[in-house]
Amino acid sequence: MRAHHTHIAKALDVQVEPGAQFWGWAGRTLGAPARTATGVPAWLRLVSAPEAKASGKLWDGALDAQHAFGDLDGHRPALLAVHDAVDDGIAYRAELSVRVDGPVLSDDPILQHDLQLPGSWWADLTKTLEKVSATVTDRVAVRQQYMDRAIPEFVGIPAPAVTCWTTAHADLHWANLTAPLRLLDWEGWGQAPEGFDAATLYAYSLLQEDVATRVRDAFPVLGSPAGLAAEATVCAQLLQTVARGDNLTLENQLRDWSEELRRR
Repeated sequence: MRAHHTHIAKALDVQVEPGAQFWGWAGRTLGAPARTATGVPAWLRLVSAPEAKASGKLWDGALDAQHAFGDLDGHRPALLAVHDAVDDGIAYRAELSVRVDGPVLSDDPILQHDLQLPGSWWADLTKTLEKVSATVTDRVAVRQQYMDRAIPEFVGIPAPAVTCWTTAHADLHWANLTAPLRLLDWEGWGQAPEGFDAATLYAYSLLQEDVATRVRDAFPVLGSPAGLAAEATVCAQLLQTVARGDNLTLENQLRDWSEELRRR
């Protein structure tokens, strides 16, 4: 990956800055700060996959997001260039984006500390997600078949009826957010039950009661009949990860949430 990252930097005529490299899950991605030929700060991310699997929602997520949203009024890092290559049966896609200067709000998707964010930040978030939700797309982030199977198994209720499908970022956790507001990582965006992004952020806030309450205040869909399908889906998704040995610090809070959902 390092060799391909260096090669593609040359192909895109960018200079990678020394020292900082960031590996994604299982070594599938490699990102690093860079500068364009004109000195503009950028971020060069390389993703790899077997050539036969180098397509579909996750592979094209960033490019599709650029076409659909642009920079979302400055709240999404714009994609500047894409470069594809294949070597020995492995496909590589390089994505050159505008660099976000501010750090993410949490190194872990699960918020481990209190956050004091101004009202303007929450207003920007709600407005941005409203714009995302109104975007028309045929991309799918959550499938009804998954809900029908997972919600009874992990939450213990039949899958609630979805009153409205909207477009969601679909991975809205604290390691994908910055202040000032930027929404990062657009691989999996697509159609989901109304309130899905709000429910996701709430789930990853459960260890911090004040922040979790602030999420609910910002998104009244949570706790409403319209948001039940989204909440049950997110709860099921994360309880499924707990069953696999991940996100164990959230287990008690997720089980409390599932009990609350069963009472609604």
